[in-house]
Amino acid sequence: MLYHLFLELQSEITWLNVFRYITFRSFCAFFISFIFVLIFQPVFISYLRKIGLRGQPIRDNGPDHAVKQGTPTMGGLIVVLAVVISTFLFADLTNIYIGIVLFVMVGLAILGFVDDWLKIKYQNSKGVSGKVKLLFQTIIVIIPALILLDNGFSTDLTFPFFKNLVFHLDWIFIIFTLLVVVGSANAVNLTDGLDGLAIGSVMTVSGTYALFAYLAGHANLADYLNITHIAGAGELSIILSAMLAAGLGFLWYNTFPAQVFMGDIGSLSLGGALGIIAVVVKQEILLVIAGGIFVVEALSVIIQRYYYKMTKKRVFLMAPIHHHFELKGWAEPKIIVRFWIISIVLALISLATLKLR
Repeated sequence: MLYHLFLELQSEITWLNVFRYITFRSFCAFFISFIFVLIFQPVFISYLRKIGLRGQPIRDNGPDHAVKQGTPTMGGLIVVLAVVISTFLFADLTNIYIGIVLFVMVGLAILGFVDDWLKIKYQNSKGVSGKVKLLFQTIIVIIPALILLDNGFSTDLTFPFFKNLVFHLDWIFIIFTLLVVVGSANAVNLTDGLDGLAIGSVMTVSGTYALFAYLAGHANLADYLNITHIAGAGELSIILSAMLAAGLGFLWYNTFPAQVFMGDIGSLSLGGALGIIAVVVKQEILLVIAGGIFVVEALSVIIQRYYYKMTKKRVFLMAPIHHHFELKGWAEPKIIVRFWIISIVLALISLATLKLR
């Protein structure tokens, strides 16, 4: 809103021209989002405690997390609000990609809220059933995928390291988008099992894709780096900067020992947003590298489940894999920080591919 207001006033107040620059508006979104979470997260925590809303029940069939029992959850609500508000203030709201990402983020946030609420209300870990959750995720993702196709969005799939390797997906683009976004949302959700683990990795991926979005939206830089130019994609840097900042603010309260948990409302929405952004900026394959932590966490669950069904034995002491290391005796902070380190390294590897094409 401020962006559009300042554009109207720039003829009278020349210094407002600075709001034309995506980099400046990204900084503004970062700052507002960070301050918003720092201020309102403790207010939200106090409110949850005041109304006596019990935290999500802690599983008793794994590492001893009894000390976390009663910790407020749904802290991701403040994170999502910070991102949405910052985006409304500083992004070009006529940009189709901004609308699509906000639709996916808010849609998955609502689904996550219902899931969290049911877990708290009935004090069990069931929440929304897996089939119902997948159905709503599918609807939330297919709508923007169809909108993209209807607006002539390219369905070409490119690959890092290979300059001329391109697959034309055509209608398969819808299924591919569904796999990327739903996979990303649920992978982040699975990673959210230790204090600060998921949000730390979300921050590194957000920062990485903020750069990808800016480059994809800049015709000259995209041509120089041999990446697909997507007109208007640069605006997504604003949303990603807000996600990075909101994550940083949330980490202040979510770092070990956590004062609040993110909940599905945060993990599903942030993961889904990263997935749809990867599709829009045509860097879907790189999400496997940049978001490698999420991929490994999800794969550990899949491998564990199907291997146990076939052999009645387990590959890991417990899945997701962060619990495996807990049961091996690693302290929770050590697991978290080491996973953060790996996430940062993977992000740097992803950025390095820009010159390896």
